[in-house]
Amino acid sequence: MTGEDLARVRVAPGAEPLWEVLLSAHLLGKSEGALVFDRWRGRMRPALVPRMRPLLALAPPWGYSPDFLTPPISLPDIDAAVENVLSTPRQRLREDIDQLAVGQAPAAWAGAVRRGEPAALRQLGNAVTAYHRRAVDPYRDQIDSSVRAERDRLARAFLTGGVEQVLNALRPFALWEAPVLTLPSHPAERDIHLAGRGLTLLPSFFCWRAPTTLKNAEGPHVLVYPIQHDLAWLAPRKTDSASSLAALIGRTRATVLMTLAQSPATTSELARLVRISLPSASEHTTVLRDAGLIVSHRYSTRVHHHITALGTQLCTE
Repeated sequence: MTGEDLARVRVAPGAEPLWEVLLSAHLLGKSEGALVFDRWRGRMRPALVPRMRPLLALAPPWGYSPDFLTPPISLPDIDAAVENVLSTPRQRLREDIDQLAVGQAPAAWAGAVRRGEPAALRQLGNAVTAYHRRAVDPYRDQIDSSVRAERDRLARAFLTGGVEQVLNALRPFALWEAPVLTLPSHPAERDIHLAGRGLTLLPSFFCWRAPTTLKNAEGPHVLVYPIQHDLAWLAPRKTDSASSLAALIGRTRATVLMTLAQSPATTSELARLVRISLPSASEHTTVLRDAGLIVSHRYSTRVHHHITALGTQLCTE
């Protein structure tokens, strides 16, 4: 990492659906993380349907998975993210499928994906969407809250000691000894020279044990790494303030308010964190502001929304 790379270290604004899809698919074929994921595996394996097979064929439990399944452009909406995958240039499709074929025989239909045939790509898109609906989206609240807690931890590290303290906070998954960030448990042995491209840190709920990266990254490099988990994340929960609040003002608006209870955010940040459109986020903040549950302050060209005492009380009762 150069000084320019250090200046371009960023933390992703939230969990990215395509990475959670890919890494959870990896976990389905493994037995690792039994205390954290076995209950989830027990729910998911019987729920797998034939139309998910194209995804699972491209995401084996070990080894390489095509980079085009997790493109560098961050899109929190799963439908838009899938469309981004389907628009992958044919040359990239060929390179990634050829890399997947090294040392193994990919499924026959993968040749059609390699050639960029629309029917095969649409089949893959349907597989990703169906899998996300069953394996990831039902647990979005747990995923988002866990990733948000990790972002808050890194924010505190930055306030304490800047970017280098953030990199030190990635232990034991990454070891910072300037100017090199070493990933001791990464399965591949290679050197990556960022050369001024910067680094985006992406905390991931379904990443386990070892961090992962794209093999052939374009633009800022992405480092996906594991986070801490609540072992009871799938335990049955009693009705709490969050569900009561959702019943009162609606699930999405309640999620917006609970998100602001964690930390202030701009409208665009809310849209990304809650995974709604920018106009929808603007509408929800307007209603919450009119109700006295949040206030909005302009800083330079950005408007930040803050929860009020009344909003906090509503979230905790």
